[in-house]
Amino acid sequence: QPASETVTLNIIMEQVPDYDIVAQLSKQFEEEYPNIKINFDAMPYDAMRDKILTSFLASDANYDVIIVDNPWMDEFAKANFLTPLDEFVQNTQDYKFEDFVGPVREMGVVDGKIYGIPYYNYALGMIVRQDLFDDPKLQEDFQKQFNQPLTVPTTLEDYLKVGKFFKDHGTFGAAMQPQRGYKIFEEWKNWLYGAGGNLMDENGNVIIDNDAGKKALNMYIEMYKTAAPPNSLNWGFDESLRSMASGESATMISYNWMLPTLNKPDGPSGNLAGKFALHEVPGGKAVLGTWHWAIPANTKHKEQAWTFISWLTSPKMDKQRVILGGAPTRVSVMQDQEVWSQGFGQAYYETVLKILEDAEPLARGPHAEEIINEVGTFLNSAVAGEMSVEDALKAAADKVREISAKP
Repeated sequence: QPASETVTLNIIMEQVPDYDIVAQLSKQFEEEYPNIKINFDAMPYDAMRDKILTSFLASDANYDVIIVDNPWMDEFAKANFLTPLDEFVQNTQDYKFEDFVGPVREMGVVDGKIYGIPYYNYALGMIVRQDLFDDPKLQEDFQKQFNQPLTVPTTLEDYLKVGKFFKDHGTFGAAMQPQRGYKIFEEWKNWLYGAGGNLMDENGNVIIDNDAGKKALNMYIEMYKTAAPPNSLNWGFDESLRSMASGESATMISYNWMLPTLNKPDGPSGNLAGKFALHEVPGGKAVLGTWHWAIPANTKHKEQAWTFISWLTSPKMDKQRVILGGAPTRVSVMQDQEVWSQGFGQAYYETVLKILEDAEPLARGPHAEEIINEVGTFLNSAVAGEMSVEDALKAAADKVREISAKP
């Protein structure tokens, strides 16, 4: 194409706060690259997958840049819907691909090729009402009752103790998200890690129904019955956030970037703003969620698409994005003192980095999306009392084996 010709990049996005920041920064991109115009198509999550698949199958791509949720990554790459980015990455000066935190970076790599560039993370952490943990009267009562200090729990056993204790002292112990499907699996898998378990072992054998799985689900149900708000069986993200923001609950396992929202002076928490803190989930190993930038194989504007992606995700621009409130993906940015002072403080970014370094996705492989929804259906049935823990986990394991055996 002649240099003078203007190219418009059509980009599909999810309508979330991180998108607003990207839209803001893209104006700067258009000033620096007058021959590339950016057109965003932002929408709710549920509409995205179908739109992306339709574009992949069109003779002329509807989108030149897409964002890929991690359960879709292997599926899209193996179907040859995405452009391998290795050469682009190698030929981009000072790009520092290795600076993306390991587990986040790895999510965009399929069969040894780079298909995705990290956009933002949604790893899980534990968000607590720090003022309750620091309350001298509560500390004294907890010490008397359990003969140990009241601290943010680092084991599942202590999490149960703390949860019940807060409930007995007038605040629900945990705003949980047992909603059928994605939500409960996303929350409970942190418990599974905390019990020493996993969905599969390193050889790909399904082990969700072993002793660690049973322990994790029994403890999760005990917490639900003894410390969670009543009638919260179908709660998801919004309900648990409201429960924390209103002061009804003392802890929740949720996305690390919810902390700034809860602590915002003009945010949902009102006079509780500033009283929340982020910690690692009990056991330390967390569920990792990531969004990645990718270039569809069928776009005619691959060079321009890469120009935009590499500009936005460069160390310099990524720092700007995070200072504006974006969820971090680069180690250098999380260790940057300007980011600490202009963003949400040193403790927050250091905790996020610790979380990201020891995090693993819900599921991988071309059928990840289906696996997540099936497992989450059986987990919810166990919490609802419709199935025993043993039966639910066995059914989940059988289902995962069946799905994984598909080509």
